[in-house]
Parts: sequence; C-alpha cells; structure tokens
Amino acid sequence: MRQRKTLNTLTAAIALALTAGVAQANNGFKVGDTEVTYGGFIKLDMMYTESDGEIAALGRDLYVPSLTPIGGNSTSRFDSHARQSRFFFGTSTDLGNGEKLTGRLEFDMMTSTNGNDERTTNGYSPVIRHAFVTYKNWTVGQTWSNFMDLQSLPDTLDFVGNTDAAVFIRQPQVRYTSGNFSVAIENPESTVTPFGGGGRITTDDNATPDLTFGYNFKTDNASFRLAALLRQIAIDDGLYDDTVTSYGVSFSGKFNLANKDDIRFTLNHGKGLGRYVGLNTINGAVLTGTTNAANLEAIDVTAFSVAYRHLWNDKWRSTFLYSMLSADNDQTLTGTGVTKSTHSYSANALYQFNPKFMMGIEYKFANREIESGLDGDMHRIQFSAKYDF
Repeated sequence: MRQRKTLNTLTAAIALALTAGVAQANNGFKVGDTEVTYGGFIKLDMMYTESDGEIAALGRDLYVPSLTPIGGNSTSRFDSHARQSRFFFGTSTDLGNGEKLTGRLEFDMMTSTNGNDERTTNGYSPVIRHAFVTYKNWTVGQTWSNFMDLQSLPDTLDFVGNTDAAVFIRQPQVRYTSGNFSVAIENPESTVTPFGGGGRITTDDNATPDLTFGYNFKTDNASFRLAALLRQIAIDDGLYDDTVTSYGVSFSGKFNLANKDDIRFTLNHGKGLGRYVGLNTINGAVLTGTTNAANLEAIDVTAFSVAYRHLWNDKWRSTFLYSMLSADNDQTLTGTGVTKSTHSYSANALYQFNPKFMMGIEYKFANREIESGLDGDMHRIQFSAKYDF
C-alpha cells in the first residue's frame, strides 16, 4: 500500500511538473519557449486486385513494381487496411536571439512488418517516417532524401502513385541548404544481384556515406528540381570484397496550368541507382562471378513518369498517370529471371467534401517483364477515404 501511494504521488508530481509550463498555442500547445504542434490523417484503403499469380506481402496493400507476379494462375484478392494513417509532432523553440530550432517526429504503419492479425485486431506497429531537427541552414536526422522531389509526386490514392519511376526514400542524413541549393551526406546501403540471378543480397558493407546534391528553380508557371547522387556500392562478406562507384541524375518538376490544373513529371537515370528508384525494383550492381575474384558491375536504370491533374470543379478532381522503369541488364551476369522493365498507368476520381475530408476511387494497371521475355499484369481498383486533422 505504501508503495502504491508513493507511486501515485510521484506520478502526480511528474504530471504537475510537465503541465506547469504548458500554455495553449493556436494549433497545439506551448512548453516554456517551445511551441508543439500536432496533426496527421486517418486513411482507409480498400482494394480489389486481379493478377497473374499471387502478389506477395506488402504488394497487396500498395503498388510495388517488383512484386507484380509473372506466369501464375489468374488470381483475385480483396484487401483493406488503415495502416497509411499517420501522426506527427512538430516543435519550434525560440532561442531568445531571434533564432529558432525546429523539429519533427512522424509515424505511420505503412511499412510495418509487425502485427496484421486479420482474424481479430488488424493491428500494425508504428514506424518512424521522419525524425529531424533544423537549425539555420542545417537539417540533421531522418527525412526525405535530398535526391528526391516531393512536388513531382502525383495526386493518387496509391501510397506512391508513380512508383516505377519515383525516387522515394527516407533515411538519416546531414543536409546543408543555401538558397536554392542543398547538399547532404546520407545513410548508405547496397543491394546486389548474385551472379546468374537469385535472391537479392543486401550487404550493409558501405564505408562511406552517399552524397546528394539538389537545386530548385522556378519560372512564372512552373517549378523544377535538378538532383545528383554519388555513392559506392560495396560488398564484403568473407567471400566477395569489392566496391563500385555509381551515380544518378534526376530532373523533375511541376507545370501550373489554367484552372489550377497541373502536370507533374520526373526523369531519372543512372548507373547503380538501385534502391533510389522504383522501391528498389532493380539492384544497384551484379556480381561478375562466384569466386572471390568476382567484381561488382553497376546496373544502368532509366525511369520516367508524367501525371496530369484536372480539377472538374471545386469538389471533383482527377489524375491521369503513366510511369515506367527500364534496366540495362547484362544477361550473361544477371541471368534471364531478373526484371527488365515495369510500367503502370492509372486514373482516379476524388471528391473533396470539405478541406478535411476526401473520398475517391482509382484504377491502376501494371506490367512487369523479365529478361526472358515473360511478363505479368496486375489490375487494381482502389477506394479510399481520408480525414486530415
């Protein structure tokens, strides 16, 4: 009993200490010199999918180009989830000298591998999306790669939309921004195709960080971004020990048209782009043999997408999207079972009930071809409802 009283007293003291310096802010609350804001959204996704075989794991909840099946029996599946829902905290601390220190911590359940008991709870564990601090020109922590352009992402119900071509990656980094220019060192990782094909090798053997550059510029009715990537792909597993330098370039943008319509595009090319494009549909490099004399050879990739968004009126809008990815594989090294290309197109109709609530329906077609010439298709109809808060 004495322990319980002591615990209750301690809890009350902590709560009093935490709330003593708390004041209400317009969109959150204030603790001392720090304003804390919060927000997010709740999103329901329901999908009916037909494909040439069973789609693995995450590919049933969002479009993953590398998971479009080939050569199987025609399969139909219905799935639904609320795992894209997310929540964030933002902070802004007044340093007392006219400067501010800001931060953001954001979670969702989209890539969580824990939970998913569809018999009873349909639960997923939260995973970190963003966790970073910004001070003056510096951003430190985990957030979108400096090689990525958010403005080029289309207005779709699918989690990414232009997944085949998209640079879509979050990772720890240190970034410096000066005006329209930014440079960052970012967390490295290497993915390698074994000689002759087979399961992906994720090495985690890099000794140097990835280096990215970005430059934004605008015209009267458009905004653009140029980005570059320089990195090493590495393997050191006791048998293989090699590195290869790889690079990538990206040009993306958004054209603003009449009546608030817009066109968004991205063009990415590189030697060893690997995980940076298409959710790692293509590995960064391939091994040239099976002995310790084998080297790494970077794989060339080109990817492109274009999306047209049209506002029918103040409530209805649609996006029409095409996206593609192509790899220049050396079949003598990779074999004929690796992905040669993917492409997809989609169209949707979204209804905005009010600034906070939207419902919509979307159709997506996707195709994946491997080096042998075999290919497979996927058709998906998706319904979504989203409440922003």
